[in-house]
Amino acid sequence: MEFLFEQFQQKLKHTSTDFVRSIMDEIHWDARLIGIKGARGIGKTTLLLQYIKLHLSGSLGQTLYVSLDDIWFNHHSLIELVRDFERQGGRYLFLDEVHKYSGWAQELKNIYDSYPNLKIVFTGSSLLEILNARADLSRRAVVYTMQGFSFREYVGVESGTLLKPLSLDQILENHIEVTQQINDKIKPFQYFDNYLKHGYYPFYKEELDLYEMRLGEVVNMILEIELPLLRNVDMAYVTKVKQLLVIIAESVPFVPNVSKLSDKIGINRATLLSYLNYLDEIGLTYNLYKDAHGISKLQKPSKVYLENTNLIFLLARNNANLGNLRETFFSNQLSYRHLLGYTDIGDFLVDGKLTFEIGGKGKGHKQIKKVANSYVVADDILYGSQNKIPLWLFGFLY
Repeated sequence: MEFLFEQFQQKLKHTSTDFVRSIMDEIHWDARLIGIKGARGIGKTTLLLQYIKLHLSGSLGQTLYVSLDDIWFNHHSLIELVRDFERQGGRYLFLDEVHKYSGWAQELKNIYDSYPNLKIVFTGSSLLEILNARADLSRRAVVYTMQGFSFREYVGVESGTLLKPLSLDQILENHIEVTQQINDKIKPFQYFDNYLKHGYYPFYKEELDLYEMRLGEVVNMILEIELPLLRNVDMAYVTKVKQLLVIIAESVPFVPNVSKLSDKIGINRATLLSYLNYLDEIGLTYNLYKDAHGISKLQKPSKVYLENTNLIFLLARNNANLGNLRETFFSNQLSYRHLLGYTDIGDFLVDGKLTFEIGGKGKGHKQIKKVANSYVVADDILYGSQNKIPLWLFGFLY
């Protein structure tokens, strides 16, 4: 166990706190059992180590961070670790990559019940694994979802100018004032295109030239390992799922015609609908439904977007559609805190009451002029007017 403490100290030593994600202030860290879920590579490990460095520096002798894919667990159990850690006065245990440890949910449940003085924070990159474990931990764990960088956070990293997040109400009611304040400090279009291409996953900072390759590895690991293991997807169909993702990436945006799509990629209707649902569950797509509540596995989505714009550039390469990019950016930044649904008039219905139409700088209100609480979201403009708001501004929601 001393080996684990030494590894922890080395990781902590090399953890920078120059830039801290805003979710740090949103987590109720006093809870006894906290889960943080999110896609691979979006910064969960860094968040844990930064929290320890910033808030537990006086209790390092009672604190341990460990990744459950460590070779130590080949010959030791999580229960054994907790028992020895607690005997030595341990109080704060941070468990990274829990999905790499077989039976982790049941063991965490038992640990929670048996060690009431221990506070545990765990992370999981396998969103399907976390979904599977939710029933076991639902009454015990407070679970948070972590996304990749917002546009605001990306600008903060690149420019060194840390701006506060905005609420949707602030944007809708005061967008002229807040855009002026932001434009006085940074030039949004200096960063926007790069963010769409490679700014969502924090690992872009490590080796930008290798970003596309690393992102491809993340996608392949999800499709080739997690889907077959956790959703019983036949490996023979993985290539067809990749083909489906490319179609979504190149669409304008993607409105699924299930019959034609089934014929095109050779998957029957029920299987195709299941796969569309799995891709949303696993965080590779965002599916938009007319009724955002009570969605069933076999319900056809009205529109399907990739989860973020970086995935579009990975999968569509030189065939990325501009309209799809705009709507994908909007859905990604809004869906983190708000409920998005499909509407026949406009592009998005947000929280069941706000209608948004997305387009270029020339987009007008004609399509939605008779709709109450409706807004035009326009790309390629620095400032808006009345109910016409710059697209980039919605990247400041978190």
